[in-house]
Amino acid sequence: MPESDLDLLIDAARQAGEIALYHKAKGLDVEHKPDDAGPVTQADLAVDLALREALTAARPAYGWLSEESRDTPDRLDRERVFIVDPIDGTRSFVNGESTWAHSLAVVKEGVVTHGVVYLPEMDLLYSADRTQGAFCNGDQLSVSDISDIHAARVLATKPNMDPAHWRDAVPGFTRSHRPSLAYRLCLVAQGRYDAMLTFRPSWEWDIAAGALILSEAGAKVTDRHGDALRFNNAVPQTAGIVGASAHLHTEIASRLVYTS
Repeated sequence: MPESDLDLLIDAARQAGEIALYHKAKGLDVEHKPDDAGPVTQADLAVDLALREALTAARPAYGWLSEESRDTPDRLDRERVFIVDPIDGTRSFVNGESTWAHSLAVVKEGVVTHGVVYLPEMDLLYSADRTQGAFCNGDQLSVSDISDIHAARVLATKPNMDPAHWRDAVPGFTRSHRPSLAYRLCLVAQGRYDAMLTFRPSWEWDIAAGALILSEAGAKVTDRHGDALRFNNAVPQTAGIVGASAHLHTEIASRLVYTS
């Protein structure tokens, strides 16, 4: 049995990658969730089952929250909880692209303590242990030092550019996109982009691991209102997410229209 929670998550993420690639190679059966909640494949479900079996067997006292598992209220009474997205970026996965990820986190009393984001087809394994820094394939990560919002490279979807979200005018930053929200967080942690943001309610399984990785790389990570992120909520969502270096985060926050 792995000695630490981080080792446990890393081993489980690599196992998840093998399962997902096996199913992708043999062909995917794609179904669509109700209410336009996106596609799901047999790979999503097989990874979810394997992760739940491996992780809860190793840590039976921990609760469980996953995109592909039925949610139960017993997790709210647990001190520690696994928060997992078996495949983040399923559309990318189905379309034959490589920018999909496994996102695994451990949360203690609402705070993420360990996180892993693994992209099997790109051989990228991002990890963080709270207060111990963030890493990709063994190399320590650090966010960029850009503070000028107009010079920033920002990962965001088009709806976030609606003028209704911004005071005065939409900032003139360079916008890019990646389908996996977990991967977006890690790219900013790596300094390849300067910030990421989304103003829609964000599912905890999409952001828990990546939020820790980005924070441990030196960023300020909050919801869209500037409040600290808390996890294992009864409704497992946050009010969006904004992540960037402290100076750039302040610049972004000063330009946002805050809504309830």
